[in-house]
This record gives sequence, C-alpha cells and structure tokens, in this order.
Amino acid sequence: MAIKIRLARGGSKKRPFYRVVATDSRMPRDGRFIERLGLYNPQLAKDDENRVTLDIEKIQAWIAKGAQPTDRVSRFLEAAGAIEKKVRANAKKGTPGENAQKRSGEKAAKAAALAEAASAGVEAAAEVTAEAATE
Repeated sequence: MAIKIRLARGGSKKRPFYRVVATDSRMPRDGRFIERLGLYNPQLAKDDENRVTLDIEKIQAWIAKGAQPTDRVSRFLEAAGAIEKKVRANAKKGTPGENAQKRSGEKAAKAAALAEAASAGVEAAAEVTAEAATE
C-alpha cells in the first residue's frame, strides 16, 4: 500500500480550504484518509501564520514509515524546515517556443536593417551638409 501525504479539498465553491492528510494513493482526493496532519487555507494572506498549519512530528513519523509527500506538501515542509530543499531545475520552462524564437529573430533582423539604413542616411545627410557648408 503506497501512502501519500497530500491535500484534500474542503470548503465551498470558490472558497477553497485544504487538509493535509496521510492517505492511500488509490483513494480519491477528497475521499477516505488515514490521518489528518495539518491545514492549508489559501484565502489567508501569504504572511499569515495560520495559512499553513502542520503537525511536523506526525508528518515526520509518516515519512519514516515510507509515506511520500506530494510536491505542494513537500514545498510546505521545506518552508517549515522539516525536510531538505530539493533541487528543482526546469531549464526549458523559461525558454520561448519555436515560433516565438523565429519572430524574435525576424524582429532583430528588421531592427538591424533599420539601424543600418538610418546610419547610412545620417552619413549621407552629414556629407550633404558638409558640402553645403564648404560652399
């Protein structure tokens, strides 16, 4: 039996409230759970101390028994200092897609061509003004 430490949703429509629970991974999200380990209220301000309430001792006991926290719960535990921070690197997430890269390349080429034309035009205008000044 695979045990997960995850969030179970409660609250009414558009007013979410979550319980941190230890449950069998085969159970539904809001279904039967083994033990309630904490609360998470996303409606509260991020700096509010009651936004995330965890029973660290119980959670560490479940982890010692082999329970796996989900990504969101592991982030809560990292913020609380209960577990080590994981290295999360998604280098591709920040890079633009193929079409966006083509558009930016075309835009840069147009800008370079305009700058070249403008500098050539400025040089030609400077030559004309220099000739007019010598006459």
